Amino acid sequence: MLYVTANHYPSGEGRILVYDAQHEYQLKGSLEVGGIGPHEVRLHPDGQTLVVALGGIRTHPDHDRMKLNLSDMQPALLLLDRDSGRVVQRHEPSHHQLSCRHIDVSPEGIVIAGYQFEGPTWETPPLVARLDCAQEAFSEIRLPAQSDLRNYIASVAIDPVSHVAAVTAPRGNRAVLLDYLSGEHLETLEITDVAGAIADKQAFMFTSGMGGIHRSRASHVNRIEDTDLRWDNHLTSTGLAPG
Repeated sequence: MLYVTANHYPSGEGRILVYDAQHEYQLKGSLEVGGIGPHEVRLHPDGQTLVVALGGIRTHPDHDRMKLNLSDMQPALLLLDRDSGRVVQRHEPSHHQLSCRHIDVSPEGIVIAGYQFEGPTWETPPLVARLDCAQEAFSEIRLPAQSDLRNYIASVAIDPVSHVAAVTAPRGNRAVLLDYLSGEHLETLEITDVAGAIADKQAFMFTSGMGGIHRSRASHVNRIEDTDLRWDNHLTSTGLAPG
């Protein structure tokens, strides 16, 4: 099955659409998420649960990218049974304007989530959350030099081998590495307009909106691509070696 985040614009309610990937991607149904603006969805390692980052921001095609409900947002991090549609867990950020946008899930069932803050620019709330699904233990992580991240996380990527999670903050030109088991801050890397992130053999690949693919390993960051291509913040990997 293919699970896709979507919005029902007349009501503002979010949906997870379910397509049958073995039968020409026929639409089989939809799951209610009980909120607005699901942004990213991942499959939990139990194979049964969907992890959903619920941004809480209402938009409408008639109003371009205007955000229509900043005063009464209700973002959340959800666990959803993919068969019944039942919400198994719902965890809300510490501030109602912390839009939960990007997530990754470890093999142990630990979720790292990244926020984008829609409140006053002078406030610096935590921008990263951690959920131990088995223990239903939800917490938020305040990082060193929090204000340098400029209230915007663009991607989350987990490397299960090293137990490290990477989060990117393009407005602050920072990529932050964390121990996802403990939530401990490990390192902050400076990469201009860094947005995309993906784990790569105990290292991370980062992309920049100003151009370039960067690879980090053991505190070293090297640019490995030198074209003028500019990158957004959603990356995936085929798992195939270049041929």
